Amino acid sequence: MTTPHKEIASGLRFPEGPVAMPDGSVILVEIARQTLTRVMPNGKCSVIATLGGGPNGAAMGPVGKIYVTNNGGFNWIERPDGRLFPGTQPDDYKGGSIQVVDPETGKFETLYDSCDGRRLNGPNDLVFDDAGGFWFTDLGKTRERDSDRGAVYYAKADGSKIEEKIFPLERPNGCGLSPDGKTLYVVETPTARCWAFDLSAPGEVKSANGPYRGEKGRVIAGLGGYQMFDSLAVDSAGHVCVATLITGAVSDIAPDGSSVTQYKLPDPMVTNVCFGGKDLRTAFATLSMTGKLVSFEWPRPGLALEYLNK
Repeated sequence: MTTPHKEIASGLRFPEGPVAMPDGSVILVEIARQTLTRVMPNGKCSVIATLGGGPNGAAMGPVGKIYVTNNGGFNWIERPDGRLFPGTQPDDYKGGSIQVVDPETGKFETLYDSCDGRRLNGPNDLVFDDAGGFWFTDLGKTRERDSDRGAVYYAKADGSKIEEKIFPLERPNGCGLSPDGKTLYVVETPTARCWAFDLSAPGEVKSANGPYRGEKGRVIAGLGGYQMFDSLAVDSAGHVCVATLITGAVSDIAPDGSSVTQYKLPDPMVTNVCFGGKDLRTAFATLSMTGKLVSFEWPRPGLALEYLNK
């Protein structure tokens, strides 16, 4: 059964990365349009900046700037009915990056495009902590016969430091922090696994020994059947709320993984969720294949984010 919801905007070109703003608008990326876009409560949309490549995730950072993970772009598959699906690495691909956008002027700059001499391949999602840094995933790019191995990075918001922290992962996508900031959650797209990594300090994974992710973290949930995880948000109770592909839902995972409840929406590519509105009880979700932004009531308040809700 489809969850009761309200359609806010349509005609978007593969929207992701929603950020619910205090004025009631939602800032999001349109990956296929290569833009950072503002959606007003009445559904009116305006382009803030044209970023090139493939802007994928967005988050409010210091001094009112929007930080964007840019995956470098896709070859797009467009169905006869207009539905979009991201494909392989495009011929004009130049690499991935972290961009910083002034939402008032539309001016932007590239903050990072490499780490330790290795270029970023396909940055996907990001989350800020309370120490002036942010975690982000690099899902990588897929080509006709091969694909990249994924990683998780930690970087300073002022551009002074970037470090690879977790490698390898299978197409890491959404990432988020627990309410106390001591656990980093990362989901893998093809495995539909939600990983938890204990943190010993800002930007530091507590157990980072060994070459395999199982030596660094633990799986708190995994889905059966043909389902895949996309981006995520965390609510005030510590539940990990993961946009779920194929099923077309937001999966509500208890902090210990003991339960998973799915809120289904009318699009097989539900790609992202964020919280806003009164008491952060409104969930905003991007329905990317059909190009829509919708909202629905969440059973608990969302988690107040650094630089935005606090």
